[in-house]
Amino acid sequence: SDVSFQPDFLWFKNRASVGDHGLMDAIRTVNKILHSNDANAEVTSGASNDFTAFTSNGFTYGTSAQLDTSTGTPCTWLWKANGTGSTNTNGSQNSTVSANTAAGFSIVKYTGTGANVTIGHGLGVAPKMIHIKGLGNANNWLTGGTNISSNWASSLHLNTTAGIDTYNYWQDQAPNTNVFYMTSDGAINQNGIDYIAYCFSDVQGYSKFGSYTGNSSTDGPFIYTGFKPAFVILKRTDGGDSWVMLDNKRNEYNPEDKILLADTSGAETTQTQCDFLSNGFKLRIAGGLVNGNGNSHIYMAFAAAPLVGSNNVPANAR
Repeated sequence: SDVSFQPDFLWFKNRASVGDHGLMDAIRTVNKILHSNDANAEVTSGASNDFTAFTSNGFTYGTSAQLDTSTGTPCTWLWKANGTGSTNTNGSQNSTVSANTAAGFSIVKYTGTGANVTIGHGLGVAPKMIHIKGLGNANNWLTGGTNISSNWASSLHLNTTAGIDTYNYWQDQAPNTNVFYMTSDGAINQNGIDYIAYCFSDVQGYSKFGSYTGNSSTDGPFIYTGFKPAFVILKRTDGGDSWVMLDNKRNEYNPEDKILLADTSGAETTQTQCDFLSNGFKLRIAGGLVNGNGNSHIYMAFAAAPLVGSNNVPANAR
């Protein structure tokens, strides 16, 4: 599959059938798979059946039924980091980091210690959101973010519909420009267990991580991002609703109505959610998973065509 760059993080889902999401990265190699929709440990794929390599212009894949374009409609979302990574000595525990500071994205692999530690993330700015999963245990995914809790005193779980979890995973301390903070809990730092963390920061004109309050109207809130989105994930934080995934390839024009849920293995469904606009997105559903009256939500958004001038100000739509 030709995507014109060498990806370092690949997220996969078959749209047409029930089947797990697959998350792979260049540090662990392409045949090591995590599922966003469950708490299972990392699995190793069949070498000739699933994804087989990251290449200079995309990836190669085999004959798995989940990947077969003649019987289904698989889709992937891809990010570029910096290859297989290198040792990062920031923090009290060394890590392996593959970072793309221009895109505000890094992949971090570390081994748990069972004690409070700090881990280097390689971004050079404080992350706005981090998704972490243990590779050798069956604990839930852990998601921390500035818009979940400003001091990272609360978290979410990518593989569940649950709302805010107030357990102290992050030492109740937001990441800084070099490290993020962790307690000894098994979801994030079990002694001897390897973990992977996907770290994201805002990049003006390219990515945005924020929050909004729903109004249960088809004339829903407008969320300004400073760019036309290509990919958005939405999650209610004050109650139990799924992580909704929308993009401009499955939905080539408004409204955005083709839905995949990061926390379930279900096939794609159709229901109007929002419009992607030149400088943000606007909710178009009265209630549902993403616009309940007074409900609090977070979002991750990435640009279709990053447009930032030399003065670091997003270009105006014309």
